[in-house]
Amino acid sequence: MKVRSLFLMIICAGFLFACGGAKKKTTRSVPPVKKENNELSTYEKDRQANKIEPKEAVKNENKKNTPVFKNDVERYIYNFAEIAKDEMNLYGIPASITLAQGVLESSSGKGELTLKSNNHFGIKCNGWQGGKVYHDDDALQECFRKYNDPKYSFRDHSLFLSERRRYAALFELDKDDYKSWARGLKKAGYATDPRYPQKLISIIERYQLYEYDNEVLGNGSRKGLAKKENLSPDHTSIRYTVKKGDTLYSIARKYNLTVEEVKEINDLRSNNLAVGQKLYVKAL
Repeated sequence: MKVRSLFLMIICAGFLFACGGAKKKTTRSVPPVKKENNELSTYEKDRQANKIEPKEAVKNENKKNTPVFKNDVERYIYNFAEIAKDEMNLYGIPASITLAQGVLESSSGKGELTLKSNNHFGIKCNGWQGGKVYHDDDALQECFRKYNDPKYSFRDHSLFLSERRRYAALFELDKDDYKSWARGLKKAGYATDPRYPQKLISIIERYQLYEYDNEVLGNGSRKGLAKKENLSPDHTSIRYTVKKGDTLYSIARKYNLTVEEVKEINDLRSNNLAVGQKLYVKAL
């Protein structure tokens, strides 16, 4: 009897072992889903859904929209014209004068002092409480104001002129009379260079910076220009652009004027002309 019971136990154990092994054999893991080779990237899906330009196309388009400058002066004017116009709106200093001074005194933004201090107008410390740099100018290692951003230099230039009594006469001038402003700056002692006014006027006329004054003033507030255009009741003045080879005599003869009349209309102190300069002349 004991032998029979033992035999039955062995058979049962074998049966259970066989069942366990069979279950184990039938268990299998789910194979990973294979990625299709043509599956779209997230960027490509967005591009197709929202019509986004390919990255290379956007890059090329940006290149097309980047202005091409002939020289550093044009780049400087492009970068700071809007700031100069804002300052003109706030403080009444012609944008043409501000830009021409910036071009001249900062070497179109490339000068050593400007690069290390963002000082575009060569304004010295004179009690300045902000950042400072030292630079050789009229004397060795003079103290100059330092700014975190060029726009603060333009604002300080406006304040420098508008808050000092010696420049008060400038603000009685017409805002589109850049020639009188240029001469007034020299007269008030802004610069020691005797040709400072002529240099400013040359820059303004070569790059037509007076157009920024006109943009700010609009047609209704151009007092200085209006006076020039109505110098004589028997003709209407127009603007002539000086070309290579032009002289005051040739221009005067072309428009039936004398040299002195051309100089008077345009407030010229000499017979020197610059290519691109604008002159008021008699309409043909």
